[in-house]
Amino acid sequence: MANHFDLEEQEQLDQLKHFWNSWGTLITGVLVVVFACIASWNGWQYWQKRQSVQAAGLEFAVDQALTTKDQARADQAFAELKEKYAGTAQASQTGLLLAKAHVDAGKIDDAKAVLSWVMEKGDEGSKALARLRLSAVLEQKKNFDEGLKVLEASMPEAFVGLQADRRGDLYSALGKPQDAVTQYQAAYKALDKDLDYRHLVEFKLNALGAAPETAALVKTTASEK
Repeated sequence: MANHFDLEEQEQLDQLKHFWNSWGTLITGVLVVVFACIASWNGWQYWQKRQSVQAAGLEFAVDQALTTKDQARADQAFAELKEKYAGTAQASQTGLLLAKAHVDAGKIDDAKAVLSWVMEKGDEGSKALARLRLSAVLEQKKNFDEGLKVLEASMPEAFVGLQADRRGDLYSALGKPQDAVTQYQAAYKALDKDLDYRHLVEFKLNALGAAPETAALVKTTASEK
């Protein structure tokens, strides 16, 4: 009986050795790749977290500098943020915040430069916001055609209504009321009906003699003005 079990065990060992000789190298290689991927993923996660924490520190530094109206310090912190952590969400958010501060201070060219950077480096949502705000900055500088050009790029669906509204403002400033009405109507349809901002778009349409849901002709043309 003992010899029978010994033979069975020896046969199983032989089968295991044969299996390992046939597939051992492949299995080892696969395991090495799997463990390397896990290590790389963990390392990347750690690096991402570290980047985010350090970027958040610079974001806070910019915010504090703006609160105390230390523009030089804010610009310095943002420059470091752009240099070291350009791909983080904090960099885009800080750029939008800094651009607003520049606009409030009347530094339109500085605001334009920061918003242009966000349009290039930010995530899709930040890029869309930067385009909308840059178009408003250009409108302040009376660069209406350039403002419309900035709005030519496609935007995420959530921003389509605001994009059309901004176009309407620029066309209105250019003395093209019919084009403005078309854009305002598109904005009205795209914006959520529960948004208060939708009422502002309706007000703009009414001021041009048009209704939100129709393609009513504008009563007042640029020539009549």
